[in-house]
Amino acid sequence: MYGSASELRATLEYDFSQEKDFGDAKVDIQDEKVDIESVLSEKSSDFSVKTTVHNHRLFEKFGFDEVFGRSAVMELLELKSSGASKLLANLTQAEIIEPVSGHGKGKYKFKGM
Repeated sequence: MYGSASELRATLEYDFSQEKDFGDAKVDIQDEKVDIESVLSEKSSDFSVKTTVHNHRLFEKFGFDEVFGRSAVMELLELKSSGASKLLANLTQAEIIEPVSGHGKGKYKFKGM
């Protein structure tokens, strides 16, 4: 199922508003601010709204530097093994994430800008 840009924006704004609960946590203002929408929009234009939301949630959790695997994707997005594997394969094929070595088999990270 595909949706318009305005539907995607509304979905993402709702999703992120539900997840943003920083409490008393301190924010490191030295971190480079990344406009994830512009980074992912051109590469994921053929993805469904749901897949795009998954992409954003993964990036919010792992960013460019953290390595993750299928089990982390399953836990974060509440997907079964096959769904997480298919998502990782699609993101790899779209060159949004890349396999990494030295962290065990089946580990990935987001490709830098």
